[in-house]
Amino acid sequence: MSDYILVLDEGTTSTRAMLFASDGVLAASAQEELTQHYPQSGWVEHDAGEIWEKTLACANEVIPKAGGAACIAAIGITNQRETVVAWDKATGEPLTRAIVWQDRRTERFCSELRDAGHEADVQRRTGLLLDPYFSGTKMRWMLDNVPEVRAAADKGTLAFGTVESWLMFKLTGGAHVSDASNACRTLLLELDGDQFDQGLCDLFGVPCAALPRVIDMSGELCETEMGLFGRTIPITGLVGDQQAATIGQECLAPGETKATYGTGAFVLTNQGSTIPRSENRLLGTVLFQVDGNRTYAIEGSVFVAGSLVQWLRDSLGVVDAASQTEELARSIPDSGGVTIVPALAGLGAPHWRAEARGVITGLSFASGKAELARAALEAMAHQTYDLAQAFSADGAAWGTLRIDGGMAANDWMAQDLADMLGVSVERPSFVETTALGAAMLAAAGAGLYPDLASAARSMRGTLARFEPDMPDEVRQDRLRRWKRALAAA
Repeated sequence: MSDYILVLDEGTTSTRAMLFASDGVLAASAQEELTQHYPQSGWVEHDAGEIWEKTLACANEVIPKAGGAACIAAIGITNQRETVVAWDKATGEPLTRAIVWQDRRTERFCSELRDAGHEADVQRRTGLLLDPYFSGTKMRWMLDNVPEVRAAADKGTLAFGTVESWLMFKLTGGAHVSDASNACRTLLLELDGDQFDQGLCDLFGVPCAALPRVIDMSGELCETEMGLFGRTIPITGLVGDQQAATIGQECLAPGETKATYGTGAFVLTNQGSTIPRSENRLLGTVLFQVDGNRTYAIEGSVFVAGSLVQWLRDSLGVVDAASQTEELARSIPDSGGVTIVPALAGLGAPHWRAEARGVITGLSFASGKAELARAALEAMAHQTYDLAQAFSADGAAWGTLRIDGGMAANDWMAQDLADMLGVSVERPSFVETTALGAAMLAAAGAGLYPDLASAARSMRGTLARFEPDMPDEVRQDRLRRWKRALAAA
């Protein structure tokens, strides 16, 4: 029976194929790490060809575990957003390395646009700020600095897209499409616009002809080429990773909020059909679009979360594995005054300081691995606290925070979030809700459930809860130290 959903989950550091049963239970998975390229300070690149090859390899590894391609009802795709791929539509090959969402090389261009007074209008139209994080300035950089990209644009064969768009092109043999949740992260789509906006494209110097067609996120979207898996498989779910996690957490009603702690940290609050207008440097984004109807979210994006622990592991040797941070954090009563501001890729919301750099304060001879590990975990709650204040000021205060992502499996960190925020924290038993959200969209799109809400209710699973339990004087002391360290960054 064709009731399995194959999810292709394109992360920053790895690509995965995950096989879900129709009730949301994970049946099988395969994962391949992606090579991270750092040509110079502030630059981060991926090889788009490697992304495709490893995605296909992972898919081919798990499909037999479902009983073959005939048992796959549909494919859902979710991806790290804002990363830009440029390829030639005639050859189907990348023209240069992909520029990753963390990359900061376009800060000068963003600054020029801000100085020219464009940010307020851009934010009103797109919900976004003028920051290197977003895709449009990366496209412009490629046009200005990569001769092959400019030549393809002149010939009319250039294709720009975020990672889901690139994979759709390869899976289908030529469809050039992007879903609304990814398209709205480019700076080139108005929040209430059906397709990319010509005026915004002109502002950023990006040819509209090179951009994909914007489509729904659930339904009969496309199907794979026959030759890839031995039969065509419908692609019925397409979604950016943070929107996917929000759906996977069943945040389908206005006011419901989730936070994902992966490479970065991302908080989204459902805003219903109301287009978000932040006065506190948060972002407006499309949460989901089905049958042409959009639901929106207000979002806060932190650039460094799990990647801080990865840095402590790989560059400093503080831990051998990320899981050791919980044991180290529990081994001491406090961080000994050590505070980390993890601005290794600048500061995201609500500060938006691209030039900021990481800071460790409060070091002494008594500081060791445990203090650094605990301070790194505490930094997650500190950054989330700053976001909570901005959300509240925008009229979107959190009652409960639903958390997920790889770092959320850390019980100490989950409790610290509840303590510092003063709200209940919920964590599902299956924390990989990004993939689960894509599976929900695909299941609804394939007709396995009558609608997205039904799919989410049936597939979400059980929850754990963490309640606040920290003296206020401890919380306030931590916040004072955080603010001093933040000023130094």
